[in-house]
Amino acid sequence: MKLGIVSAIFDQSSYEEMIDIVASNGLDCVEVACWPNEKATRRYAGVSHIDVANLDERAAKEILAYAANKNVEISALAYYPNPLDEDLQKRQAAIDHLYRLIDAAKLLEVNLVTTFIGRMQTKSLSENLAEMEIVWKPILKYAENAGVKIGIENCPMLFTEDEWPGGQNLMTTPAIWREVFARLDNEALGINYDPSHFVWQQIDYLAPLYEFKEKIFHVHYKDIKLYPERLRDVGVMATPLEYMSPKLPGLGDVDWGRYVSALTDIGFDGYSCIEVEDKAFEKNYEDVTKSVALSTKYLRNFVI
Repeated sequence: MKLGIVSAIFDQSSYEEMIDIVASNGLDCVEVACWPNEKATRRYAGVSHIDVANLDERAAKEILAYAANKNVEISALAYYPNPLDEDLQKRQAAIDHLYRLIDAAKLLEVNLVTTFIGRMQTKSLSENLAEMEIVWKPILKYAENAGVKIGIENCPMLFTEDEWPGGQNLMTTPAIWREVFARLDNEALGINYDPSHFVWQQIDYLAPLYEFKEKIFHVHYKDIKLYPERLRDVGVMATPLEYMSPKLPGLGDVDWGRYVSALTDIGFDGYSCIEVEDKAFEKNYEDVTKSVALSTKYLRNFVI
């Protein structure tokens, strides 16, 4: 198993500076944020360490050479939009950029794109599943032909009022995963597994590792801290950030020893990346880099 980090937190660094930080922390890999070069619409979005729209063979070689010189591998190209957006213009823009990422992943020989499957947040689950088939079958066919896999993160994207009521990502529970994989029966489709999103949904975050072990392409390390006193006050129907908060690994409610133990049980030996979204470490950029060092030191107890 290789330990790395999601590069979205390094929004003030160039690709080379980001790789330098990753290497200086002794990390093995990085999941590289590859958003379009445009203004971000939410936290951790809009970061682009590789411009996939203008990537050519020469640039790809330079990107890979710089990382290799620092003993860092690229685990995946990351882009987390809503490809089922009800605004069809936004939906098409997301889909178009996903195709660019697939091309870039092939050119860079990374061969993995990490993303969301999307969701029409005002439509029912059954309506979303039907629309998902229409949108995703051609994307997956294109990825399959390119030899590129797609890892869908299990984040509901349901945290604040603007994402209410349904959230912006369908792949949220094991029950939905079964239905999605039945409808999109393609070996190119799998999971970017993040246990933290199951904690606040009150779902067992270990059992799905065993059931879906063949579909786990990439994993995340992000913690979640629940505040029971807040939950008792606002209830489960509140927006989740009213009763929980993302934290650095080891500072929340995930049992990381049991999590990594389960990964070793299923024989996972791929890329695993820290995802930093802890507001307690966002006072300045020095705090951000400190959060990387702290997370790495903690997780090296389990992944070496």
